[in-house]
Parts: sequence; structure tokens; C-alpha cells
Amino acid sequence: MKRTFLTGCLLIGLGGGAIAGGNHAGGHSHGEAGMMAIGRPGDPAQVTRTVKVVMKEKEDGRMVFEPTTIAVREGETLRLQLVNAGELDHEFVMDVQDSINEHKVLMERFPEMEHDDPNAIRLGPGESGEIIWTFANAGEFGFACLIPGHYDAGMKGHIRVRH
Repeated sequence: MKRTFLTGCLLIGLGGGAIAGGNHAGGHSHGEAGMMAIGRPGDPAQVTRTVKVVMKEKEDGRMVFEPTTIAVREGETLRLQLVNAGELDHEFVMDVQDSINEHKVLMERFPEMEHDDPNAIRLGPGESGEIIWTFANAGEFGFACLIPGHYDAGMKGHIRVRH
């Protein structure tokens, strides 16, 4: 049985687990216009550039994103073109690092959890998709594949948003 991310959070909350205020594991808020610390869903008409991110496994067992670092200017809207070039399902979740860490723990408890968040996408082998995102705030953020075992096998990266 598949669970949505929100359902997983609700189950943990009902089970006595503490959830920080707000939505999802990290308590990040999708307040006004879906705004999060990392920004908000972007307008396709405002895209300034496209960044292709490939997700795959390596022969040595590592799992990677290429590139592992994305540099962005504050206020910039990107089209993140995501390609799963691997043989396993992978996901791309971007957020503040604390939220990624908390989300990772939830995924370990509920591995079939599915996401319906604008800052995340899950792709099967050979699939591609996109996230259009406005990086509204300067800072250091992360992205990761939180399918159990993938983060620990190396599927993580950094987003640096500069003024």
C-alpha cells in the first residue's frame, strides 16, 4: 500500500511522534504562495535557465546526482530538468538541511511514502521530469534522494543561493 508523505506524517503524529509546527517532517511552511525557506514554485515564464540533474547508480554501488552542486542567484527562477539514468527509482527533494534530515528518518519508517510536494519529484528508471523553482532567499540548501539507503550511498547535493 502506498502512502503519501502527508499521510506518513499524520500517522507518526497520531502515533505519538513529535512533529514540529507546520507541514511535513521539518515543519517547513508552505504559507503564502507555497513559500518555503528555499523559495517557492516558479512561473515558467520567469525561467532564466535550465539545469539538468542526472540521478544514477555507479558500478561501485554509489548513487549520485550529477551535478552535486547548483549555484543560483537570489530571486532566480530555474527549470530543474531531472533525469533518472539509473536502474532504480530515485527522487529529488530540495529543502533546508534540517528538513531533509527529518524527512530521511520518515522515509526510513515509511519507505513506500509518496510525495506531493512542489519541491520534490520521484522518477522511475528512464523517466524524466522537471521542477520550476524560484530561489527567493539567499543561503545554503540541500537536495537528496530519500528513498531508504540512497542518501547513505551518496545521493545528496548542495544548492548555494547568493545575493
